[in-house]
Amino acid sequence: MTEQINQPLPGAYTQILAATQASGFTMASDILTCSLLRTLAASKPGGKFLELGTGTGLSTAWILDGMDHASTLVSVDNDKSFLDIASQYLGADTRLELVAFDGGDWLHNNRSQTYDYIFADTWHGKYQMLEDTLAMLNKGGLYIIDDMLPQPNWPEGHHEKVTNLLAILDARQDLILTRQVWATGIVVAVKK
Repeated sequence: MTEQINQPLPGAYTQILAATQASGFTMASDILTCSLLRTLAASKPGGKFLELGTGTGLSTAWILDGMDHASTLVSVDNDKSFLDIASQYLGADTRLELVAFDGGDWLHNNRSQTYDYIFADTWHGKYQMLEDTLAMLNKGGLYIIDDMLPQPNWPEGHHEKVTNLLAILDARQDLILTRQVWATGIVVAVKK
């Protein structure tokens, strides 16, 4: 077994990747993580999906590729220039709602919403407003985060934030989780 993606890439992935590289965006999700996101998305037919941190839409493409036609995805990012790339290649998908908004403000304004799958790929939903985010997760819902292993682009002091977050998640009684020392370091949790 190898760490290769042996299944077809999502239709727009190669184009989004090229546009991402041309844009200078350096926080894109790892392809192994994206493959897992697609697989986990397929486990939630008719599901409501939330992605916090769209970036240019690389991970969004994979989530959409795993979703069925009855599912919906809200993807939030505060950087319109990067969202424009996602919109260019994924905007025609009627299951997708791309939202240009501050993640914290969006979470605050949408507290009454619930989701079956949350991929928190930005500070809000991971290091900030964790309680609010987990309160939006349905019973049996998936909460997924990545970049838990040291990354070259981590700012000084970020290791402590990761360590604290993992300790908080481990101590929660309402989650069953697995830490994966794979790809960029992934946590997959299910709400009891």
